[in-house]
Amino acid sequence: MIFLIRRKRMTDELLIKVLLKESTEEENNKVEKWLNTAEANKKHFSQLETIWQVSNSLKNENKRDEEQAWTNFKARRADLKLQGNNIKPLNVGKIWLRIAAVLFIAVGGWIGYSLYGPVKYTELVATNQVRTETLPDGSALTLNKNSKISYAAHFKNNRKLKLEQGDVFFDVAKDKIHPFVIDIEKISVEVVGTSFNIKHIKKVTEINVETGIVKVRLANDEIKLYKGEKIIINNNTLKLIKEQSTDQLYNYYRSNMFQANNIPLSKLVIALNEAYGSNITVEENIKGLTINTTLKMGSINQNLEIICQTLNLQLSRNGNTVLLSDKK
Repeated sequence: MIFLIRRKRMTDELLIKVLLKESTEEENNKVEKWLNTAEANKKHFSQLETIWQVSNSLKNENKRDEEQAWTNFKARRADLKLQGNNIKPLNVGKIWLRIAAVLFIAVGGWIGYSLYGPVKYTELVATNQVRTETLPDGSALTLNKNSKISYAAHFKNNRKLKLEQGDVFFDVAKDKIHPFVIDIEKISVEVVGTSFNIKHIKKVTEINVETGIVKVRLANDEIKLYKGEKIIINNNTLKLIKEQSTDQLYNYYRSNMFQANNIPLSKLVIALNEAYGSNITVEENIKGLTINTTLKMGSINQNLEIICQTLNLQLSRNGNTVLLSDKK
């Protein structure tokens, strides 16, 4: 019984050491293995992490220094009856002083957490221009026009985001202890360190992976995507099914190129309309035509001319609407 108590306390000490960013690579690997052993371990670490985040905020707000917290903690501990006499006392150094402060403030932290409510999020919005941002953990984002995403407070220790709409490319900083999680309505995307693109428009979500591994969850279904793979999810999706990425069209807002590699004309037109805010339509009988070309993000009229020449089509205008049709 005494052994179990000691083991648990030492485990919490190591977890807090990881939270304080003062652990070694070997200790990080040890904690990572422990987290992957059981869901209960992940839950325990998450709870401890929340205590650290909230109690640390309260500590700053109340101007309570760590020395005073340690004194109060010792006074409380003196009133407790420890089980057994064989537990070797902690060697109180600088790090354990900080750990004691966190543990003492934890009680007030839980109260503060209930008062503060859910985790607060910071919004990132791109309106009429492509926007690039670097998150607190070093991860880089590129937001296409008309995109909206938000990330949690204390992001280095709580790497959670919400994608509400739009097109975002993620280049995620590696952190095995704190997975990078993106919530998109009922979809959850989780990574450690990788690069990928998520497009979420009108209830349709498309994920393309460029490097690393991306884990996607929907209800009770889960799938892993690897480099060069993609998945498309809509309201009718019951089972997650991945496929190979056949083109780089999704990347147009970063590369400033429309790379159409034998894709349906209708798919290229959708990308053009998104990029230029245009209203290009395609006659029904030619929607299935495939096109193999590369267009620069330049003049839309010039790009339309190249499309017509490539597929032997004609162009007609009616106000702001452009119609592509077969030559008669």
